Amino acid sequence: MQAILFRMDTKKESQKTKKEEKTIKKDDSSRAKKALVKVKPSKGAADSTPPPVDAKPRPSLAEKDVNKVFMKEALTVARHLNVDRLLFICNDPKYLDELTARSIKKKVIVASSSDKQAVQAEHLGLMHELIPDYAFDRFEKIKVALASCTASGKTTDKMLILCLVGEHNSPLVDTCMVTRVGKHSNEQAALSGLLSDTDQSMQVLEAVLNIALSVGFEGNEGDPVGTIFVVGDSTAVMEKSRQLTLNPFQGYSEEERNILDPSIRNAVKNFCLLDGAIIVREDGVILAAGRYLNPPDDLELDLPMGLGTRHASAMAITAATKAISFVISKTTGTVRIYKEGKLAVELRQPGRRP
Repeated sequence: MQAILFRMDTKKESQKTKKEEKTIKKDDSSRAKKALVKVKPSKGAADSTPPPVDAKPRPSLAEKDVNKVFMKEALTVARHLNVDRLLFICNDPKYLDELTARSIKKKVIVASSSDKQAVQAEHLGLMHELIPDYAFDRFEKIKVALASCTASGKTTDKMLILCLVGEHNSPLVDTCMVTRVGKHSNEQAALSGLLSDTDQSMQVLEAVLNIALSVGFEGNEGDPVGTIFVVGDSTAVMEKSRQLTLNPFQGYSEEERNILDPSIRNAVKNFCLLDGAIIVREDGVILAAGRYLNPPDDLELDLPMGLGTRHASAMAITAATKAISFVISKTTGTVRIYKEGKLAVELRQPGRRP
C-alpha cells in the first residue's frame, strides 16, 4: 500500500510539475512579448534608425575652406602683434574682402602678378604691389615682394611685417611669416643701402645678390669660383667692355634669359666659370657673359689693400657708369658690392662648403 500510495503521490507531483512548467512557459512567453514591445521603436524616433548606406557623410575639415580659417587666425595674429604691414602674396582675388576690416585695412599690401587682382585691390582701398609671375618658392616670393615694396616705398626700414603666402599658382594661402625689414637679413640691409639715389630694380638686385651669395658659398661642384656681375646702365657698360669668348646668351629670347626667372639661375651659375663679367640689364635680362671690362685708365680708385684686378675693374666700371657691380671672391667666397666707384657693401660668408 505504501508503495502504491507513493506511486500515486508521484503521479500527482508529476502532474503538478507539468502544470507549473506550463505556467512558467506562459509567463516567460508573456514577458518576452512585453520585452519585444518595449524595444520596438516608435514612429517618431527617426534618429534611432541607422543611416542608409547611400547617405552622404558629413564634410571633413580637409574639404572645408581651410583658407578662410587660416586667414582668420592670421589676422588675429596681426592684431595681437600690432604689425606695421600685412603682406598678402596671392593671385586669387576672392579672399580680398577678408582683408578690409577697419583695424587692418590701411596696413594691407596685396602683392601679385595679376592685373585683375590689382584692380580689385584698388577698388577695395588696399595697396597693391606688382611682382613677376615666375615659379618662386614661398620664401623667395616673400623676399621678392618685400624687395619690391621697399623699392616703391610701401615698406621702410625696421617695419614689422606679417607675410601670408602659398604655393605658386595655388589659391591656398598656407604659410605665415613675421619679419622686420632690414634687421634679420644682411641681404635686405645691403639692398636698402644700394637703393638710395639709384633707379635700379630691387628685384633684379636681389636676384643677382642671391646668385652671388650662392656661388660664393657653394662654388661649382665643390670648386671655388670668382666672377663679376654688372647690373644697370647696360648701354654704357657694353660700350666700355668687349667680348672675350662667344656670348652664351646670344640668340635667346629675352624671356629665356631673364635673371628673375628661377629656372635659369642654375645655368647662370655655370657661366660664372667663364673669364670676364656677366652683364645684366636694368630689367633683369642677361645681355652677355664672358665680358672683359675696359673702363677708362685715368680713374682714381680707393681700392682696399689685398684686392686684385677683378675688384679693380668692377669698381672702375661703377665709377665710369651708373651700374652696380657684384664681385665674388674666389679665395674666400666673400661678395663685395661696388657703387659709384666705391665699396658699398661687403658680405662675408659665415661658412663655406668644403
